[in-house]
Amino acid sequence: MSSTPIKIIISANAGAVAAAGDNHKLTEQLTSIFNENQIDVDISLAESGAEVTELARDAARGPYEIIVAAGGDGTVNTVAAAVIDSDKTLGVLPLGTLNHFARDLNIPFDLEAAAQTIVAGHTVEVDVAEVNNRIFVNNSSLGLYPTIVRERQKHERLGFRKWPAFIWATIQALRRYPFLDVRLRVNDKLVDSTTPFVFIGNNEYSMDLFNIGLRHRLDRGALSIYITHRTSRLKLIGLAVRALFGRLRDHQDFMALSSNEVKIQTRHKRLRVAFDGEIELMEPPLEYRVRPRALRVIVPEGVEAE
Repeated sequence: MSSTPIKIIISANAGAVAAAGDNHKLTEQLTSIFNENQIDVDISLAESGAEVTELARDAARGPYEIIVAAGGDGTVNTVAAAVIDSDKTLGVLPLGTLNHFARDLNIPFDLEAAAQTIVAGHTVEVDVAEVNNRIFVNNSSLGLYPTIVRERQKHERLGFRKWPAFIWATIQALRRYPFLDVRLRVNDKLVDSTTPFVFIGNNEYSMDLFNIGLRHRLDRGALSIYITHRTSRLKLIGLAVRALFGRLRDHQDFMALSSNEVKIQTRHKRLRVAFDGEIELMEPPLEYRVRPRALRVIVPEGVEAE
């Protein structure tokens, strides 16, 4: 077996892990897959996001060459933030509910296939983004979505499952329908808007009918900025419908921009900011930038950051 084991950090709160309910069996299964390929593994189970952070930072300082995030996008984001400034390589076992990062890199959702991808060891370098030194691998948003995430988390603590909690949270957020007054500086251009949301993506998100929400490349060195101007709830739902049919970009209430940096100012002293499904209070101004090809990640052979 390899003298340097692969470090695997499993989030106990990830959708697939929580649904299975047998962490011991999952650990045994992963150990067996890697051992059969003459690879030793060091597996840790994290019961909270804070524990994922601690384990990832310890692993980044340790002897491991590969550190694997076994969970959803929040877990991937946390582990990536620890790995990015080290000489380590990120592996992904997509065990969350949506797994956007894994999907965009064509990493299999099947556990054994994903593990075999890590065994094969084909790597690419992808971009990450950051805001005020806070790393994210997928996207960040202000306004409506952080409100939905916060409400969803409240409902989950009350015993709701994730999707019912999300639906109720969305209804409550739309009922309140908060607006933000923001000023964006993008490519030396100022954009003032009163908006229900601002979305900043690590690379461009597709807006066409069959690929909405997908990223075809993660190595273009650009942020995608999407913003809708002040509009009613009904019109916002209409924009969502237009998005489903790939007709969003040409709508007068919707703006799509691209840059390697964006600065967002607002009158609020503190603002809830969402990162890959997690939220954090931050002090404006918010300074976003992309870090081109800063993260080395294991992907299926033939995938080139797309």
